[in-house]
Amino acid sequence: MRKKKILIIDDEEDLMYLMKLRLEFQNYEVLPLNTSTRALEVAKREKPDLIILDIMMPEKNGYEICKELKDNMDTHRIPVILFTAKPQAKERVSGLYESVGADDYIFKDFELEKLLSKIKILLHE
Repeated sequence: MRKKKILIIDDEEDLMYLMKLRLEFQNYEVLPLNTSTRALEVAKREKPDLIILDIMMPEKNGYEICKELKDNMDTHRIPVILFTAKPQAKERVSGLYESVGADDYIFKDFELEKLLSKIKILLHE
């Protein structure tokens, strides 16, 4: 059985590395990407089973990227979890994530079990 592939798009390399290690320990294949400009290209090429996408990115924000992914025929079915460090933006995130097609969201002060639970639900595991 092949490992499920997760693409993490985040410009915070330390956090991305930590998430990569934790998810690999849970038997996922993890592809880290630290730029939003190549997100659609990489998603089309790699065909991940799920994408974890930071909202606050320097080039394009996560909402824009998510909309591009969901509007593209090659990537529109890939579940996307939006990821943000701004808990004060909870109202905004909870109101916007569905409008751009995201499947869920989580804050960066997450507990690993909470993230794993969301991943398993979206991957039907």
